Amino acid sequence: MNCPQFGLLLPPVFAPLQFSRLSLLNRHSSISLSTNRILNTSRRLFPRAKASSLTTMENDQEIVGSLKHQLAKLFEESLRLTVPEESDVDPAIAPCQNPRFGDYQCNNAMGLWSKVKGKGTQFRGPQPIGQAIMNNLPASEMIDSCSIAGPGFVNVVLSRHWIAKSIRKMLVDGIETWAPKLPVKRAVVDFSSPNIAKEMHVGHLRSTIIGDTLARMLEYSNVEVLRRNHVGDWGTQFGMLIEYLFEKFPSGEVANDQAIGDLEAFYKASKQRFDSDPDFKERAQRAVVSLQAGDEKYRKAWSQICEISRKGYEKVYERLGVHLEEKGESFYNPYIPGALELLSQQGLIEESEGARVIFIEGKNIPLIVVKRDGGYNYASTDLAALWYRLNEEKAEWIIYVTDVGQREHFEMFFTAAKRAGWLPAEDDKYPKASHVGFGLVLGEDGKRFRTRSTETVKLVDLLDEAKSKCKAALIERGKDKEWTEEELDKTAEAVGYGAVKYADLKNNRTTNYTFSFDQMLNDKGNTAVYLLYAHARICSIIRRSRKDIEELKKTGTLDLVHPDERTLGLHLLQFAEIVEEACTNLFPNLLCEYLYNLSEDFTRFYTNCQVVGSAEETSRLLLCEATAVVMRKCFHLLGITPVYKI
Repeated sequence: MNCPQFGLLLPPVFAPLQFSRLSLLNRHSSISLSTNRILNTSRRLFPRAKASSLTTMENDQEIVGSLKHQLAKLFEESLRLTVPEESDVDPAIAPCQNPRFGDYQCNNAMGLWSKVKGKGTQFRGPQPIGQAIMNNLPASEMIDSCSIAGPGFVNVVLSRHWIAKSIRKMLVDGIETWAPKLPVKRAVVDFSSPNIAKEMHVGHLRSTIIGDTLARMLEYSNVEVLRRNHVGDWGTQFGMLIEYLFEKFPSGEVANDQAIGDLEAFYKASKQRFDSDPDFKERAQRAVVSLQAGDEKYRKAWSQICEISRKGYEKVYERLGVHLEEKGESFYNPYIPGALELLSQQGLIEESEGARVIFIEGKNIPLIVVKRDGGYNYASTDLAALWYRLNEEKAEWIIYVTDVGQREHFEMFFTAAKRAGWLPAEDDKYPKASHVGFGLVLGEDGKRFRTRSTETVKLVDLLDEAKSKCKAALIERGKDKEWTEEELDKTAEAVGYGAVKYADLKNNRTTNYTFSFDQMLNDKGNTAVYLLYAHARICSIIRRSRKDIEELKKTGTLDLVHPDERTLGLHLLQFAEIVEEACTNLFPNLLCEYLYNLSEDFTRFYTNCQVVGSAEETSRLLLCEATAVVMRKCFHLLGITPVYKI
């Protein structure tokens, strides 16, 4: 098997696994590239990162769903007329903090005054600049009125007719037309990433849930997302696992998954033997060498262990509705020597105390890329994976979802990639890499969430318990008498799994959060249960009207006369910019906050505005339907299945 990416020739036997963390050849002596050829390869494969700005890409394309972007287009034209000599000024548009002043605000005046004063400008302060910006706004059906506040802030009140027209257009054309447009076409989201031969536990919950939601939001924004499961499927532990497997099954054939039993117990038993039996330890170390050399017997055993683990993971992913493509550590192993050689030829890798390292300015310890024993580590694998993702998969944004404890590793790893020119130096340029760090899951005692026997909680058991508790609550409410068993089961799944997801996602991901079934399954307050019930109530209102909502979309109109109608309509229209902000800043809790506030706005509207049987029934039913549509899209982005009756 050849490796054309680096000009390396790999032996035909089990080539993808020949380079291991333990068997890295001394000083890379097996790499057959000449220095000139490596330099030529690096010039071809690693040109200096071409930076593309987040703020300048696709400025000429209208983003249909983003209210802020549509306003920005109007103010962009005004700014060109107001200060034609300042061509690099982007509109600063933000929602008004106080709705009494307006819906949105343009905040450019003060910044522009600091730029133009002393340059012979006609303006005598920021307020006249704000006045000129307002006067130069092109005519638009979007805007009802404008006013100036303070030192030149331009407050904008949107037209209620335009808000109503935009909502009806979404109902006809579909909510996909409200999708934000991001300045990237392809992204990698690296998440979940359990270790082979170990059960997925509650510690994997956050990475899996957060990563899936980020992927869903990017996909909704028309970004091609490569969902990567970077599983730990390579390393010294496989020697002891394989040797223990051979002890239990001398023929090397495992009849079925149940023959091994609990994989976690299997791992612990093999580790105990490894630590206590010198002969077993020696055989396990030889097994690693045989595996790395591509021995068919050892490769087959390795594959069996990996496959059994996968089946366990799939049970979790199936419950969570999460889809991933596995590209584990073993996949990137063949790329490590070439990637490190390129870094070495750039003078980035140095010898230090027997290891090969990259020194990072401002850090007390270097980034170790080859250990003293010649083995690889996380940094070497991550560098090879980054090279592959940038050059083979052509990703413009690579997002890593792990706990905050790995923050320093990623800071050093990203800095090394920037020094190599693989990534631009500026954080707001593309291609770029981002670490999405998250805090711990705690028990109600404030300590790391564990079982009473101090074991980590298996994720599949946790999800099953959530479903079971929801089902019991539904039966207590008599739903088993009203619904079929299938309806009861599916509703319990939707609410139970949704409650677990939402309880995590609604928090700022960088903080720890307390896992409590009592809190997450509460049907009051900011919980998935409350929001799912709110959606079901909206669907019930529409059903009670006995009107064909699809026909109303085609023939009916909206008129947002009542203040609570307008407030709800404006909130619906802000959906796209919230998704964009959550994507750009990688904080799913922003979407949760939006969803909860939407349900509160709807409750206020429904309390004060009669729907069924009112003179405004058609308009208000369409507003109900629009709310339900946006709520369902929020649920989809959060990986939650909506319920339609409760």
